Amino acid sequence: MVAENSSATEFILAGLTDQPGLQSPLFVLFLGFYVFTVVGNLGLIILIGLNSHLHTPMYFFLYNLSFIDFCYSTVITPKMLVSFVSMKNIISYAGCMTQLFFFLFFIVSESFILSAMAYDRYVAICKPLVYTVTMSPQVCLLLLLGVYGMGFAGAMIHIACMVRLTFCADNLVDHYMCDILPLLKLSCTSTHVNELVLFVLVSIDIGVPTVTIFISYALILSSIFCIRSTEGRFKAFSTCSSHIIAVALFFGSGAFMYLRPSSLSPMNQGKVSSLVYTTVVPMLNPVIYSLRNKDVKRALKKTLGKKSFS
Repeated sequence: MVAENSSATEFILAGLTDQPGLQSPLFVLFLGFYVFTVVGNLGLIILIGLNSHLHTPMYFFLYNLSFIDFCYSTVITPKMLVSFVSMKNIISYAGCMTQLFFFLFFIVSESFILSAMAYDRYVAICKPLVYTVTMSPQVCLLLLLGVYGMGFAGAMIHIACMVRLTFCADNLVDHYMCDILPLLKLSCTSTHVNELVLFVLVSIDIGVPTVTIFISYALILSSIFCIRSTEGRFKAFSTCSSHIIAVALFFGSGAFMYLRPSSLSPMNQGKVSSLVYTTVVPMLNPVIYSLRNKDVKRALKKTLGKKSFS
């Protein structure tokens, strides 16, 4: 702890639970989740990189989605695992701000790359004749720069607002990571500006991609219903179903965490909600996009077949 009215130089992360009997089982559980996440996302990255027939706009965005999932899971999970095996999970002020910056950068980037993927599916299904022109390498690169640009801008704005605050005597962060809401509760100074910025930016970072995705899929559905053959409809639905599942998990948990009034959102509920998009979503995305995707399955068999032959 630090003296009253002085700024904290370090924080203590409370962790997911304070019940001793749950620490070891949760450590094993989340370690397994993290290993699965790393193997799944890095495996998908390598698979897309090694197979030239997956070098298309759809898999270009999926490649970057896996990279983002791997990165922000790595930013959060290892530090969370420490809280299960140590009496005090201490993080320096600089370390806390660094974790918060990269968490925000990757989480905002994921929301916009999901919208880019929805736009890609819209063009592929609704405008197949001009797909290669519309989703050219230059356009894909510009979309990706926009994705990471929004992530960087959002993270920088939040960090700029956070570093102006003074943190006093109580430096116990009631969370397993340095997140905006638990840190605001420790501030000695007014947080009205931070709360306003949080509401505006989260509304943009969730609202804009959500509207883009809804419009894309509304147009996709209207096109699907115009397809006469049952096989054609099924193929179109199966192409989009994986993305819809990932979007629902990610944006649903994010909106539940950040867009509800803090008075109606106990921190324990916030921890559970944040587990969905920090742990569950990065772990499930490789499964969702690979098990339901014939191209990925074919590439996996081809790659494993080459290794077995050699």
